[in-house]
Amino acid sequence: MRKYHFIRVLSLALFLMCSFSCSSDLNFDQANDLKLTPVIEGNLSYFDVPATAFVADDGSAYHWDSDDQNFDVFRDKYFNSYLQKADFHFEITNTISRAFLLSIVLLDDNSNALTTIAFDIPAYSASANNVVTRTEVFENVRLDLLKRARKMRFLVVMKSGTASNQNSTGNLVLRSSATVYLEI
Repeated sequence: MRKYHFIRVLSLALFLMCSFSCSSDLNFDQANDLKLTPVIEGNLSYFDVPATAFVADDGSAYHWDSDDQNFDVFRDKYFNSYLQKADFHFEITNTISRAFLLSIVLLDDNSNALTTIAFDIPAYSASANNVVTRTEVFENVRLDLLKRARKMRFLVVMKSGTASNQNSTGNLVLRSSATVYLEI
C-alpha cells in the first residue's frame, strides 16, 4: 500500500512540474554565426652553431653556410583556409668575435624564393648587447606567400673581421617561434 501511495505522489509531482515548466522558441540559426578564433603558439626553428663550424679542416674560414629545412605546415588546405595572420618571433645571440648576415628564405615547391628575412648580426663584444630580436608579421599578400612556403633556407654569411681558427670560441644561436591566428 505504501509503495502504491509513493508512486501516486511521485507521478502527481512529475505531472505538476511538467505543467508549469517554461519554454521558449529556440533559434538554431545562431549556430551559423559562431566564430572560433584560436591562437596557436609553437617553436619554429632552432640552431646553435659553434665558431669552429665556420673553420675548414685545412684551417681556412668558411664565409657562408646554408641549410634547408622542410616547412610544410601550410600543405593542409583546411589550416590554410582558416589562417588569418602569422607572427614569427626571432632571437639571435652571437658570442663569436665576427659579424654575420643571416638570411632566412622561404621557398616554394620548386625551391623558388618567396620572401627573405635578413638579419645583420654584429660581432660579439663584451660591452654590447649581443642579442638581435625581431618579429615578422605575415598578413594579406605576405600571408599568401607564406601559405605557399614548403622549405626554409638558412644562409649564414660571415662578414670580414678577425680570422677564425680551430681555437675560436663562441656560438651563433637562433631561437624562433610562431604565433598563428585562425578564424574557424
